[in-house]
Amino acid sequence: MPANLPPQYYELERTFKAERDPREKLRLAQELLAMMPKHKGTDKLQAEMKAKISKLKKQLDSGQRKGGGPSRTEQPDHIEKEGAGQVVFIGPPNSGKSSLLDTLTNAKPVVADYPFATREPQAGMMPYETISIQLIDTPPISPDLFETYLLGIIRNADLVCMICGVGDSGCEGGVRFVFDKLAERRVILVPKIPERKDIEDAGLAYKKTILVAHKIYDEQGVERAQRLAEMYPGFTIVKTSILDDDSMEQFKREIYRGLDIIRVYTKAIGHDPDYTDPIILKPNATVEDAALTLHKDFARKLQYAKIWGAGKFDGQRVNKGYVLTDGDVIEFHI
Repeated sequence: MPANLPPQYYELERTFKAERDPREKLRLAQELLAMMPKHKGTDKLQAEMKAKISKLKKQLDSGQRKGGGPSRTEQPDHIEKEGAGQVVFIGPPNSGKSSLLDTLTNAKPVVADYPFATREPQAGMMPYETISIQLIDTPPISPDLFETYLLGIIRNADLVCMICGVGDSGCEGGVRFVFDKLAERRVILVPKIPERKDIEDAGLAYKKTILVAHKIYDEQGVERAQRLAEMYPGFTIVKTSILDDDSMEQFKREIYRGLDIIRVYTKAIGHDPDYTDPIILKPNATVEDAALTLHKDFARKLQYAKIWGAGKFDGQRVNKGYVLTDGDVIEFHI
C-alpha cells in the first residue's frame, strides 16, 4: 500500500535532515510523525520515525551531542504553564523585556542598560483582576545571539509579546531581524492565527503576537512606534513605559485580550460565588466544557446548571450546551 504522504511532509523532511540542533530536530521529528497518515502503508515509516524520536530523546537526556562530544547543561525549551495563560516576551537586545517583567510580576530578573544581560528564560506571575498570567522573559534575539531552545518556548506559549525598545534608533531593524529569524525556523508571528483550512504547510507554527513599543517617552519614541505600526499593519501595538502606570495597566489589558480567554466562576448550591479561582475557557465554551474541566464523570452526571451574569436573569436555568460568556457565575446541578 502506498504511503500517500502530503507534499508538506517532504518539505518538512528536508528541513529535518538539514537540522543539526538536537532539540529542534526532535520537534521536527514529532511533527513528521503527526503528519503521517495512519494506515498500513506507513507502518514501517512510523516505526522508523518513532525510533529516531526515541534516539533523540535519549541523546538530549544524556546531555551528549551526536558524535560523542562532551556533556553539557541544556537550556530548557519547555517551561511548565501556570495561571490563566503563558505569555513569552521576545525581542532584540536592550528592548526592555526584563524591566517589564520586573514591573509586572514578582520575578527579579537582571535589569541592565547593556545588551545580553538576560542569559536564560525567567518566569513570573502577573496579577490581573481575579487571575494570574505567566510571563516569561527570554534572552535577546540578534545576529550575535540566537538560543535555539527559544523555539520550543515560543511554540509552547499562548501569546507572544514582541518588545520593541523604541528609544533605540535601530529598533526597527532589530525587530525585523527577529521576525525573519523565527520565520526561517518555521515560527511565524501573526496578529491573528489563520484558520486551519487556510494553512498550507502544517509544519509552520503560527503564533499570535502583539507589538510593544516600549520606552515610548524616550526621544523619538512616538515616531518610531508609528513606523512600527506602518511596517506591521494589523498587529496590536501597545505603547509602554515603566514610568507610566496607565500604560502598564493598558499593557495588562492587551495581554488578557490577546490570550482570547473567558473566566467563569463557580457557585456551590446555597453559597456565594467563589471569585478567587475561576475556570479558564475559550470563547464560545459551553456549560459542559466548564464541567469537563472539573472531571469528566462530573460532566457526564450533570443534569443542568444555573447562571448569573450580564444580560441574564439571576439563577437562569440552562442545559449543557449553553454558551458561556466572560464573568458568568455557574451553579452545577447533578
